[in-house]
Amino acid sequence: MSDFAAQIEKSQRDVAEAQARMAELTGRIETAREKMAAGDAKAASIDIENATLEDVHKHTEVMNANIAELIMGLDDVTAGFSKDFSEMRSKTGWESFVGIFSKGRSEAMRQERMRTASIDDKLQDLIAKSDVITRLLQSQLDELNRQKARVEANLVETLDEREFTVGALEGVRAEIAALDPKIIELENKIAVTTDAAARTKLETELAALNTRHNEMVQDEQVKLAKSQTLERYIEKGKTWVDSLQNQAATQMVLINKLQTDTRQRVVLYDALTKSLKTAQQQDVAHRINEIGVKTDQEAQSAMAAIGAATNEKMADMMERHEDHMVFARQVLEAKAKADERFARRFAEIVEKHDKNAYGG
Repeated sequence: MSDFAAQIEKSQRDVAEAQARMAELTGRIETAREKMAAGDAKAASIDIENATLEDVHKHTEVMNANIAELIMGLDDVTAGFSKDFSEMRSKTGWESFVGIFSKGRSEAMRQERMRTASIDDKLQDLIAKSDVITRLLQSQLDELNRQKARVEANLVETLDEREFTVGALEGVRAEIAALDPKIIELENKIAVTTDAAARTKLETELAALNTRHNEMVQDEQVKLAKSQTLERYIEKGKTWVDSLQNQAATQMVLINKLQTDTRQRVVLYDALTKSLKTAQQQDVAHRINEIGVKTDQEAQSAMAAIGAATNEKMADMMERHEDHMVFARQVLEAKAKADERFARRFAEIVEKHDKNAYGG
């Protein structure tokens, strides 16, 4: 298995595990919501822990760092393209040696090597690798958006429930506040009443009011505890949504860089291929020119035809050159922006890559 395939396999495992952990945490939030709806606030509070969120964050950072290194590796391969094309234009040592004895044979060998070179295969392989990573990232982004939608739906319900609970809590407190003067009034009446029957009746009323007061105080405590639990749940949910949004932003930075890099690679390939073809055409033109006066009329006619075709082709290429350069410049500008966003997000990975400081 190649290094790239092994890295992709590892990234796929990391992504799968990250998605499982995200789903688990979202599931915990939903379970907590269900327990709260069933009145089991104490059990609900156990299901949402900071440690779980931190664990997901750490694993996600490892996953993104691994994918970022893959992307940096593709950049290294792209950077080697210009060198490969330059080497193809130049003669090999053997071709130069053959040229000492036979210039024509040497040129024929170089032309054959250029013709059979698997330049397109290398580019397509690079683009295919970019697509593999992009699909991996897109899968993670889709999962992040799904989890975010689930948590946001739960938050909407919980916010409504807390609003209702707070309203009910305020109502209970208002009732308790209204009972206090009545209890004090009864206590004062009992203190000055000397008639046994009247006193007994007042004490019975007071006992009933105290019972009602105690029940409402207990209800206040229950509603207060529920409100606090809902508040913690809401804060945890908001934190998880923020985390999911941040992770999604990271995925979009990575995807944007890969897609921009792919466009840049296509432009580079196109430019270098045209450079090779131009060099080859110039070689052919020089050889025809060297024939000169040795050619007969038929050869002169062929040369004229070739010259006309070449001039027409060159004119077409010059007319298309401006559009090509504008497009290439736009792609390079987009790549610079994508690289800048990537470098900001993954500064540590970029530094390790540039300094080859792995394992330190």
